[in-house]
Amino acid sequence: MKVIQTIREFRAERGNLGGEVGFVPTMGYLHEGHLTLVRRARQENAAVVVSIFVNPTQFGQGEDFGQYPRDLERDLTMLRQEGVDIVFNPDGEEMYPPRFNSWVEVQGITECLEGARRPGHFKGVATVVTKLFNVVQSDRAYFGQKDAQQVAVIKKMVADLNMGLEIVVVPTVREPDGLAMSSRNTYLSESERQAALVLWKALTLGQKQHSKGNRSASDIRLQMESLINSEPLADVDYISIADPDSLEELTDIEGAALISMAVRVGKTRLIDNLIVGISAEDVE
Repeated sequence: MKVIQTIREFRAERGNLGGEVGFVPTMGYLHEGHLTLVRRARQENAAVVVSIFVNPTQFGQGEDFGQYPRDLERDLTMLRQEGVDIVFNPDGEEMYPPRFNSWVEVQGITECLEGARRPGHFKGVATVVTKLFNVVQSDRAYFGQKDAQQVAVIKKMVADLNMGLEIVVVPTVREPDGLAMSSRNTYLSESERQAALVLWKALTLGQKQHSKGNRSASDIRLQMESLINSEPLADVDYISIADPDSLEELTDIEGAALISMAVRVGKTRLIDNLIVGISAEDVE
């Protein structure tokens, strides 16, 4: 496995990769969710590239860029065991050199949910992902369903700009008790970790209501909010029941619906989601 820090060196090495290339972009501090993406890429491609870059432009003022967990040697050990071919690990100046001033913006679906609460977040995401796609030149790129709005934004960007690669969406990987795996889970204290289970409990409640025939998005949302509010350490940011592609809020659930949420547990902001009205095989 080669570890490369510069775009020039990566492009020189890229020509040595034969066959189709799968790409997994990450911000590091890897967990089983990331490794699931890597394994899927390994199964479907002749070569696998993983990037590790904590992207400063997708963090807003007062967010956790400085404290975001980092452990490069740990990450490299894990990726080496998974048979990754190249790890691209640039620094901030490599990705954003002096006088950098070109940005990619996806409109519409970035104006709600995370985008409404984190101004500029998806501008940073779309820009860095575009740059990484341009550098890596992969056939496929792998993303987790946990970041549902990010997935929708990237899929639209790739389609609108004719980028010519396949976006593969992999189901959310969860702890045995249901908590979605996230690098930010490390911020949680023991009591907060237990309280965070309320996200999965609320999503499960929404899923059960739908399976029982309840099609009222507002009623399901109210029941979920009530459940989360029963947990003293949890504070609801938003609960959304929306079209999975457009992210437009639904009144009546007639087909597939994305149930998503952001909840603060202590000082940690967690997101999670699931899709109802569609089989697990069709999530991709």
